Amino acid sequence: MSGSGADTTGFGVVPADTTEDVRMRAAGVSTQVAVLPVGSFEQHGPFLPLATDTLVACAVAREIAGAYPVHLLPPVTIGCSHEHADWPGTVSVSAVTLHAVVRDIADSLRRSGVGALVVVNAHGGNYVLGNVVQEASARGERMALFPAAEDWEAARQRAGVLTSLLTDMHAGEIETSILLHAHPEVVRPGYESADFTADDRRHLLTVGMSAYTGSGVIGRPSLGSAEKGKELLAGLAESFGALFGLLTSGSGPAAVRG
Repeated sequence: MSGSGADTTGFGVVPADTTEDVRMRAAGVSTQVAVLPVGSFEQHGPFLPLATDTLVACAVAREIAGAYPVHLLPPVTIGCSHEHADWPGTVSVSAVTLHAVVRDIADSLRRSGVGALVVVNAHGGNYVLGNVVQEASARGERMALFPAAEDWEAARQRAGVLTSLLTDMHAGEIETSILLHAHPEVVRPGYESADFTADDRRHLLTVGMSAYTGSGVIGRPSLGSAEKGKELLAGLAESFGALFGLLTSGSGPAAVRG
């Protein structure tokens, strides 16, 4: 559990920790690890909300915080969604801005004694987060990006998700399942008949999403279920254990090879 004795992970998408909760949790670990959900505010078809990626990132982070003694942070709710600009409601910040926000958060955490930061990213277009982590690691700081593609694949297999990660690109089986489990109240009717596939998206960065889908959906949301969503989150929390051990052990690349 989170180690504070109180349920501090279920207050919507904003943690309900007090400063004393954080102090007590820190007393039981050698290295404090913070978890930062990062999402987006972009179209997800006619049946999932603009905040889908943020809700998914928060659901993953809450699952992690329920299993490991981590410091759960509130989400970054707007990311780099420029490829979705043709749909109303989508809002983006620049890669430079997102880079600066995450780096500033990491700097602030270190000043307060939190030595490691895990960025839980739920939007594929936030490419710059990989650079943030690479640069921080090169400076000798402890930072990680989660989940990796391998973590999603393991969770997909555990949950019995039928759509491949390639096909399940946007508003598909995975995202619909997680929201049916974690936030069923935001899933509107229509996902049952919204399947659309476009596996060859090689020019996505040049022409945007609207060149590949009229509805905004690329995937098979009709296959989504709350049970799959529950198992996806459980699988990701299980995968997080190896990363948590890496960040708190002080080990280097040899620990990963081992």
